[in-house]
Amino acid sequence: MEVNYLGPIAVSRAFAPALATGGGGALVNMLSGLSWFTLPDSGGYSSAKAALWMATNSLRQNLMEQGTLVTAVHVGYMDTDMAAWFDGPKPPPEVVAAAALDGVEAGAYEVLVDAWTRQVRPGCRGR
Repeated sequence: MEVNYLGPIAVSRAFAPALATGGGGALVNMLSGLSWFTLPDSGGYSSAKAALWMATNSLRQNLMEQGTLVTAVHVGYMDTDMAAWFDGPKPPPEVVAAAALDGVEAGAYEVLVDAWTRQVRPGCRGR
């Protein structure tokens, strides 16, 4: 919870006033496809990401009036040391960062980086 929920919330709260003063800006929260469901061995990761997904939606509503865009970036496995064990497709971090920045530039509320998140997300509509 500390890293995947409380940390991003603390950063968002700390920067929101400065963003308002600067004309709005944007906050980007890194989420996961595991924000939408859980796997048996995911421990508290899915719970923390689900909580951050809801908090991101709330932040978006609360900061909209000050002109701050809040974008949720969802990705499955990313090519990092944490996912070194996974042999499936994994976008490199620079691809994820570029997609996030493209989403912010487009004013997107949500960025689905990889094929897996784009396949899974439609099943979560209305939930």
